[in-house]
Amino acid sequence: MVESEKTKHTCLRLEISGADPIFVKGTWHHSRFDISVTDGSSSWICNATEEEVAERAAQWDQPVSEYLELAERYLGFQQSNSVYGFSDALEGSKRLSWTFEKEGTKLEWRWKCKPSHDSKKITVGILDFLMEANIRLSEEVVNKTRSFEKMKCEAERCLAQGEKLCDEKTEFENATYAKFLSVLNAKKAKLRALRDKEDSGRAVEEEESTDKAESFDSGRSDNEQSEEEASKKASSSKARGRKRAVRS
Repeated sequence: MVESEKTKHTCLRLEISGADPIFVKGTWHHSRFDISVTDGSSSWICNATEEEVAERAAQWDQPVSEYLELAERYLGFQQSNSVYGFSDALEGSKRLSWTFEKEGTKLEWRWKCKPSHDSKKITVGILDFLMEANIRLSEEVVNKTRSFEKMKCEAERCLAQGEKLCDEKTEFENATYAKFLSVLNAKKAKLRALRDKEDSGRAVEEEESTDKAESFDSGRSDNEQSEEEASKKASSSKARGRKRAVRS
């Protein structure tokens, strides 16, 4: 991969115990790095070559990539469990150091930073980087805020649509239930009418049967009465005949 594609930039406002804060700008390549440091009035630089980085990595028994990754982590973001230092060295140089733990052992890395020949340029460069980073961050915040608002509007629209569908579903269910009740009541009324009609027909049939039975009994009584009267007349005729015979 091309080196420029692997280049990263960091800028850290480093708080050091017992001293004023400093700004550390790092440019990280795939096998080396450059550091610029300023306290606002003076500046220092450290241009670590590939050979120096490889030598340091070998001393710590680490691959170059792992060494650079760890250095970037500690100089890109201040680690709360690390002790940072920026102490004086020979000829106006400074020694930038930080500690870390490895396998339970506390270790310290140190790099020598030489005075910059143009402190103003280094300081302005760091300030420009911070301003650009702040602008990018602001734009990112604005874009994320817009995206959030857009998502919020979309969520509200979906919620409103969901509520509308829910209301329509409830309305449909109520209408369907009302229609079902109407049909059910109509069928009940029809069945009730059929049952009443059937009961009325049965009552008429029972009344007609009763009338026929009464007529039959009445007819039988009349016949029995006629036969009885005929029998009485016949008995009377025989009695009169016997009387006549006696007189003769």
